[in-house]
Amino acid sequence: MSKTPRRQMPIFLFALIFSSISSVASFNAAAQSIQNYPIKPIKLIAPVAAGGGLDNIARSLAEKISKSIGQTIVVENIGGGGGTIASQSVAKATPDGYTLMVAYVGSHGTNPAVRKLPYDAIKDFTPIGMIGATPNALVINSDLPIKNFKEFIDYAKKNPDKISYGSAGPGTLTHLGMEQLKLAAGISMVHVPYRGVGPAYTDLLAGQTQAMLPTLFAAMPYLNTNRVRGLAITGAKRNPAAPNIPTFKELGYNGFDGQQWYGIVGPANLPPAIVKRLNLELNKALALPDFSEKMTSEAMTLMPMSPQQFENYIKEDIARWVKVAKERNIELE
Repeated sequence: MSKTPRRQMPIFLFALIFSSISSVASFNAAAQSIQNYPIKPIKLIAPVAAGGGLDNIARSLAEKISKSIGQTIVVENIGGGGGTIASQSVAKATPDGYTLMVAYVGSHGTNPAVRKLPYDAIKDFTPIGMIGATPNALVINSDLPIKNFKEFIDYAKKNPDKISYGSAGPGTLTHLGMEQLKLAAGISMVHVPYRGVGPAYTDLLAGQTQAMLPTLFAAMPYLNTNRVRGLAITGAKRNPAAPNIPTFKELGYNGFDGQQWYGIVGPANLPPAIVKRLNLELNKALALPDFSEKMTSEAMTLMPMSPQQFENYIKEDIARWVKVAKERNIELE
């Protein structure tokens, strides 16, 4: 008597079932990894060389958040191209929450407005949250016969191109902010670009240039020793570090909200649960009294935001500088 042959499962069906099981296992593993995030050290990219304001902010935040999450946050400095090199690196990173970056007005504000970049400042990143901002201050050489902002504008109108202003380089906030002022006030000044804010200050103090729009924090040592005179600051309200300097808005100039801002971003498509956790930890760090006091002493206003609020802020900042760049015909290689 012959035996009935045993039916064998078709190979394609076996492969499909195996693939499905593997996919479910991979999904569960990924979900478990997100739930337990972070399970290893996090890399925080500072898009500048070591030292200076941004690097200091990155390291201070890394220390605070590391203690809260129980994992090391390693700050890695990648300078060059006004943040372009670091931004491109982060945009290409795996979106798993272990590569983050301190974005700032250069990398995600002014550069996208004036340069063709190897990354999209909106589409290639996941906004996590804002850290804060320091205003920029219109300062002049103290030898100029000008005591206030009105006198500055009057002088510039009566003496076209007699005032030269220095900047940290073409397309920087120190450049575009002054071009915005020229448009709003209807004045003509000569732009003298430098390779960084340090050399620009040297010539301002020596009288080779007459005006500048640096960050308030960078200006404070010179303001406090009366080596420069402060006429106006950007932002919505006066800064406690220089309460006697009025805002542009107080002086009748709306739209001068551009500031040196800093925030945290990651690669595009970060899992929402990780974004939520990171935003929570960032805002907790901003609320710490010692961190807040440290940043206030450096003329920074902390600005905790949700990821969506931070994304909107970036979009608005880019739009602001795109408008100035188009009106002043500024486009850089």
